[in-house]
Amino acid sequence: MKTGATLRAVMSALGGPVTGLVAAPGGLDVELRAVVIAEPGDPVGPGDLVLVAGARGEAAVPVIEAAAGCGAAAVAVKGTPVEAMRQAGIAVLSVAAGARWDQVETLARAAIEGAGGDSHQDLFSLAQTVATLTGGAVTIEDTAHRVLAYSESDDDVDELRRQSILGRNCPESYLAHLREWGVYQRLWAGEEVVDVAERPDLGVRRRLVIGVHAGSRPLGSIWVQEGRAPLAGRGVEVLRGASRLAALHLARLYGGAATARTEQDLAVGLLTGRFDSEGLARHLGVDPGTPTAVIAVDLRERPDRSWLELRRTQATEIISVHAAAYRRDAMVIPACGLVYILLPDPAGATLSTWTTDLVAALRRHLGTPVQAAVSGVAAHVSEVPRAKKEGSRILEIIASAPERLMATVAEVRSSIVLGDMLDVLRGSGLHDPTLDALEPELAHTLLAYLDAFGDVAAAAEVLHVHPNTVRHRMRRAGALTGLDLSDPEQRLVAMIQLRLGS
Repeated sequence: MKTGATLRAVMSALGGPVTGLVAAPGGLDVELRAVVIAEPGDPVGPGDLVLVAGARGEAAVPVIEAAAGCGAAAVAVKGTPVEAMRQAGIAVLSVAAGARWDQVETLARAAIEGAGGDSHQDLFSLAQTVATLTGGAVTIEDTAHRVLAYSESDDDVDELRRQSILGRNCPESYLAHLREWGVYQRLWAGEEVVDVAERPDLGVRRRLVIGVHAGSRPLGSIWVQEGRAPLAGRGVEVLRGASRLAALHLARLYGGAATARTEQDLAVGLLTGRFDSEGLARHLGVDPGTPTAVIAVDLRERPDRSWLELRRTQATEIISVHAAAYRRDAMVIPACGLVYILLPDPAGATLSTWTTDLVAALRRHLGTPVQAAVSGVAAHVSEVPRAKKEGSRILEIIASAPERLMATVAEVRSSIVLGDMLDVLRGSGLHDPTLDALEPELAHTLLAYLDAFGDVAAAAEVLHVHPNTVRHRMRRAGALTGLDLSDPEQRLVAMIQLRLGS
């Protein structure tokens, strides 16, 4: 087994939590052999990466100096760096104030021991998403019952969860009960969600648990502990989706498969059509000839960039869980500011209902007027880029109706066709200059009159004016443009040009 990693490799594995390198007197190739979370006075050893949990900024300097004196290889601290940190003779990493030390420890240990840091990060994110969707406290374990990742939680957890997280392993005493109750036999047999009843005599609350598999091979399990409030009604469905996603993360963690980033890049290529679609599809395990539904989701985020990135990551995870529960081979691809979902061989009758339910869930958890577009079904993978473009067009059309959760291409086809016609007219230069020269009030009235098929009363109601006002404005518009409203072709061209300017 690998016994160390360079400071450079560990920083790469930690990614986001590390905000800077305060000092590196030995360079970035210094070897780290272990990682420990230490408070002032705790012992550390040679080659350790010390996570200074009990002090920040200036207060962390004594801990840093003590770690350097013990031969530790590096320290990680929160708070504003000070000059004394740079003079301590040890590598110092600056960690984001909001980062969780337990998560930093897990990611660093994964890098040092040779496991996949990206996959550990993915597992923590998945655990938090499952907790959000179910209302419970989540842990993800391997087949040896070691805790790989877990969600944030308050004090509303039982002693079993505390011991499992602190000891990185489910206590043997409870494992014996689980074996006696046949829980693991049911877990490893398939995708069944097992309901483990509350046991007040053991101090253990109710749990839902599902096995994680790669084919018939067990990889681990996902546990959701119920708090004071009952778990969400769709907890079973959420766990099924989460199990399928966790299988991908654990397979990468154990099997050395392609990284998530590489797979994501390939999936974006499938959406854009820039590369060999059939080759990409086969590489991603998708039959190119399988009909595939394409759904585009717009989070309608606030413009604040940090909020946007956080919410998009959270939304992608929520969408992934729902999509995996709906279709095992679903793909969720953030691209071009939207999130796209590819659902091979979808059940057409339920697609709109499923999409509506997904958008409703996203609105509840994100607090933004999320909207989705069902672009239809691409008969072949080569048609996916066309469907992608249709999805973004649909979202543009329904953006003005934020109360609308989703739309299909059939529902807005006329708007898409009209938009294409307006684009052609906009680029042709074949405008009627007299219509362009109409003052806005007359142009608006003329368009309302044409939209109402010449019904003066209906146009007046839309404009909130008296019908005589409409008649007066129509006479003026006719005199200025020479428009013959008895000619259907002139009416059609006028309506299109007026829409172009509206």
